[in-house]
Amino acid sequence: MTVSPAAPAQPIRLYRHPLSGHAHRVELFLSLLGLPYALADVDLKGGEHKSAPFLAKNPFGQVPVIEDGDVIVADSNAILVYLATRYDTAGRWLPRDAVAAAAVQRWLSAAAGPLAFGPAAARLVTVFGAPLDHERAKSIAAALFAVLESHLAARAFVTGATPTIADLALYSYTAHAPEGGVSLQPYPHIRDWLARIEALPGFVAMRQTPVAAA
Repeated sequence: MTVSPAAPAQPIRLYRHPLSGHAHRVELFLSLLGLPYALADVDLKGGEHKSAPFLAKNPFGQVPVIEDGDVIVADSNAILVYLATRYDTAGRWLPRDAVAAAAVQRWLSAAAGPLAFGPAAARLVTVFGAPLDHERAKSIAAALFAVLESHLAARAFVTGATPTIADLALYSYTAHAPEGGVSLQPYPHIRDWLARIEALPGFVAMRQTPVAAA
């Protein structure tokens, strides 16, 4: 855990759902940075995310959202960028170098694309009963994991020897992919990478669900 030299004057408020991987990646980063934060669970089943007070924070009606003093930031990847830029003065989690920063952005895009439409979507079907094409989601997950498995064969973390926000953006839904019926057994390099993230000082886990299939 790295305590930021520019810690906020008051805890950062994280609006989340405890089973949301998008929210978990933000909670994980807050913890790894050693920042003070307070959790505010949003009742998605009851429609709280579509209420006027919440829509004032995020018009898209989605978690996570953070409040950092007078600053409100929505979207998990945007929040990761904000926290890294504001509180990681060493540039460890979001490199300042153009090539390294682009490598991070490449995997943030993967987190918003095939990760969201693959393992995250498959888990939405099994955990939340979402009316999505489960087989298509599992197929997208398999294609993504094949690429990620090959990529991680040559490096400890997705952009090199040390973790960045790209790893955090990918971690939660990859670690919980079996809950959506996507096995991680064929991917030893991915499983080793997950273990390296879980060994980081300050790591916090996302709650497991009872529907894990593999």
